[in-house]
Amino acid sequence: MILVIPVFGQRRKKGDEDSVPAFTEGVIYSLPRTGIRLHVRAVREIFEPGPYQSYAGQLLGIDNAKSSRSVKWFIEDIEISTFSEPDPEHVYKALGEVAYNISLTPDGRLAGINSDADISVKDFVKVNRYIEKPEREDGFSFADFNDTPIYTRGDSTNSYRPVRVSKDTKAAEAASRILECRLSRFHMVAGLMDEFHPDGEAYKVSLDELECIENNYLSLFTGRTTYSNETFCFNFIPSPSTKGDVIFRFSEVKGMLPASDLSGKPVSIKVEPVKELTGKYSGLASSENPMAGQSGLFYRMPAIADVSIIFELKTIASARIPMPQYGETAPIPEELLMGDHMIEIHPETGAVKSVSEK
Repeated sequence: MILVIPVFGQRRKKGDEDSVPAFTEGVIYSLPRTGIRLHVRAVREIFEPGPYQSYAGQLLGIDNAKSSRSVKWFIEDIEISTFSEPDPEHVYKALGEVAYNISLTPDGRLAGINSDADISVKDFVKVNRYIEKPEREDGFSFADFNDTPIYTRGDSTNSYRPVRVSKDTKAAEAASRILECRLSRFHMVAGLMDEFHPDGEAYKVSLDELECIENNYLSLFTGRTTYSNETFCFNFIPSPSTKGDVIFRFSEVKGMLPASDLSGKPVSIKVEPVKELTGKYSGLASSENPMAGQSGLFYRMPAIADVSIIFELKTIASARIPMPQYGETAPIPEELLMGDHMIEIHPETGAVKSVSEK
């Protein structure tokens, strides 16, 4: 019985006449595809009108002071980066003895054959939250720099009961403080004060403090604007027909929105592969060897694509990026899989990194 048991586990060598494969099972792997990740930095501007806005023109000569609260968003900057993931359109099975000599990344992408290269994947997960956040209080109050009391002492006409100070009076007092600050700065700069500051630093600090006090009182009439920064991250996988797909939407009132929210304006992406390079690859990807691809091992020749981010018919960001899914796929030569060579693959693109003898 021992003599008639067939011998398994021997890989067919070049020139062997036995056409029965040594293994019928294998290891499944995938080639990569490239995704585009947008890092969008936005600024939220919040305007709070001053309590004495209606007196700005009368007391200070400031016209068109804003009277209503407003929130406005701006896109400040966009950065383009890439990430790699398995391509569901290019999943293969490595067969034969070479199946236990391949290296894969944690997510199943081909990284090498007979290779001990580092296959760790450095990536991160960025979560976008579209929940409207409450506005943070910064402790600011217009009442902190209005030194006019709310009530004053009464007289005999009202039995000396406290009298509430009118808004007109408080506005006039605040305007008077602004003019006093301006006059003090003028006297200091013109050298009209009775005493000079002992050194240049004290002089500078005094001028800065007077300017700060003036601006605080001025905000009672012109209002106050605050800014906050928010960062968002959007992932997108280009397809062969990516010529205007919406990545996210933007609203000046609501800020960043998902692509499904039609209340914002679309921010779209356009991807254009370089046809000259893919054309050259297409002519060389095929093999005349009838054994090509029998082991089920393939690599990629990534294409180069121009990526443009478009908002309101204007290109606001662009980049030139390698895109494996737009390139050609070719079999790894069977002669290199006999165990005498070490092949390293770029897990990010699926391209051959190096071929060397062991």
